[in-house]
Amino acid sequence: MRGTPADRNPAESVDVPRYPHGVAKPANPPGTQLVASNRQARRDYEILDTVEAGMVLSGSEVKALREAKVQLADAYARIIDHEAWIIGLHISPYSHASPMFSHQTDRQRKLLLHRAEIDRLRARVDQERLTLVPLTLYFKDGRAKLEVGLGRGRTSVDKRQVIAKRDADLEAKRAMSRARRSVGWTGSTCSLTTDEHEHTRG
Repeated sequence: MRGTPADRNPAESVDVPRYPHGVAKPANPPGTQLVASNRQARRDYEILDTVEAGMVLSGSEVKALREAKVQLADAYARIIDHEAWIIGLHISPYSHASPMFSHQTDRQRKLLLHRAEIDRLRARVDQERLTLVPLTLYFKDGRAKLEVGLGRGRTSVDKRQVIAKRDADLEAKRAMSRARRSVGWTGSTCSLTTDEHEHTRG
């Protein structure tokens, strides 16, 4: 199914900010509302680069996304005839839509990217054997956006290392939290002892 200019939602934008590998992106930029996140993707793939794409959606699909009725885990992106598409993205029917005006839940949906960006992604996918992985779906200033990553598949050993690092980081955070609570409690105890001592002297 190919998109045409008539299919494009005029409310969507084709602005494509990029976050190169090694450059951190704000976790929750102002004006954004997270809809869905593909947590499995970062365990299965090493994400080398990301792009932000608009999406060609119907009105009922946009309303369903606002209800977070979406499954991102099984979706993937492909470039077909110089156009970018998201495939396998399941958007459930909008709760207040009549069956006559409801959308196809699993249809292919066109992504809005500049032609130069599409050509760059395709070249890297072909030359480096990478995969286009949907990472997060969110609203930005009222418009649906999809963060797509250029990913290299991890081996089983890589996945175990990622899990081990994640667990180690989590345990380190817990240890720091326990240490802070312990210091706070000790300080309170010392303060109480000092107050009692002054009261005795008085």
